[in-house]
Amino acid sequence: MTTNLLDFDLNGLTAFCEGLGEKRFRATQLFRWIHQRGASDFDQMSDLAKSLREKLRGCAHVTALPVVTEHISADGTIKWLFDVGDGNAVESVFIPEDDRGTLCVSSQAGCAVGCRFCSTGHQGFSRNLTTGEIIAQLWYAEHFLRKRFGTDERVISNVVMMGMGEPLQNYSALVPALRTMLDDHGYGLSRRRVTVSTSGVVPFMDRLAQDCPVALAVSLHAPNDALRDNLVPLNRKYPLKELLQACNRYLEHAPRDFITFEYCMLEGVNDQKEHAQQLIDLVRGQGADGVSCKFNLIPFNPFPASGLKRSSAAQVTAFSKMLSDAGIVTTVRKTRGDDIDAACGQLAGDVRDRTRVEQRMAKLRTIEIKPTA
Repeated sequence: MTTNLLDFDLNGLTAFCEGLGEKRFRATQLFRWIHQRGASDFDQMSDLAKSLREKLRGCAHVTALPVVTEHISADGTIKWLFDVGDGNAVESVFIPEDDRGTLCVSSQAGCAVGCRFCSTGHQGFSRNLTTGEIIAQLWYAEHFLRKRFGTDERVISNVVMMGMGEPLQNYSALVPALRTMLDDHGYGLSRRRVTVSTSGVVPFMDRLAQDCPVALAVSLHAPNDALRDNLVPLNRKYPLKELLQACNRYLEHAPRDFITFEYCMLEGVNDQKEHAQQLIDLVRGQGADGVSCKFNLIPFNPFPASGLKRSSAAQVTAFSKMLSDAGIVTTVRKTRGDDIDAACGQLAGDVRDRTRVEQRMAKLRTIEIKPTA
């Protein structure tokens, strides 16, 4: 069996090439061909020694994930469904804006966290992606988009690990993928423009701060433990006090001076005035100056199995105003790609449920959630 070179960051590729009797600069050349130029045919790599190309043909390959479907939204958003084998599929979404091009990348086939408001989590968890499967989403999208737009310039300026899965529960594959994204010989992305979104896996937040600090977004979604236990089951293991302390530790190493808190707006569940006030008290109560943060309010994208509804525009506006008036930077996420089910929480490839999520989610829906004063 040959090795897919998308599985390696530059250090890993260097070790691979050294195993072939090659020097480090050959690995750098190869890395550039793969990631900067999108080459998959070793014969295209004209500045590599012929002897190395012959070695590579016998032991390595550069292979993207097969594309099952591609959907293009009316707003220009593109969603790809990638086949990762064994009946599993993952999705990636490209979001074009005037000043950036953002790719939303998946880290797992499905998700084991089981957040109540997320259709991706509702389908359950199948397996972690490899580093190569994570980076293949960027590799394919970047070079597809260059051809589509007729440019040799970089199209994707931002990557958000906000697709299917909890990235920090696939840590060993995530970090080499992040390093490839950041490497100047790879995609050359800024640490400020690569974001890992987590539901709050505290030990791996601490590890990421040491190993590869990038921008961090935390899926908060509730201002107190009782409510968050129901909406984000991981909170039972890492409650809010521990989570916010981890956020402050992360900020000591982060490329940005704030943590982004994501907050999905659910009608009558977490969108009342008392919830906004609890959030204000929560982020001000950690440390001498509280947690330096911004809030990103996310309109809920309903799906029947959730038993939840989207907060009204007026309620979202009032909630946002309370946070802003308290001096907390607050934005409302613009819904993109919802006509192709590419909006937040809608990614749902065909995965096998090995976590009995249908039963667990059904049980959660029987629990009445009341606003907590």
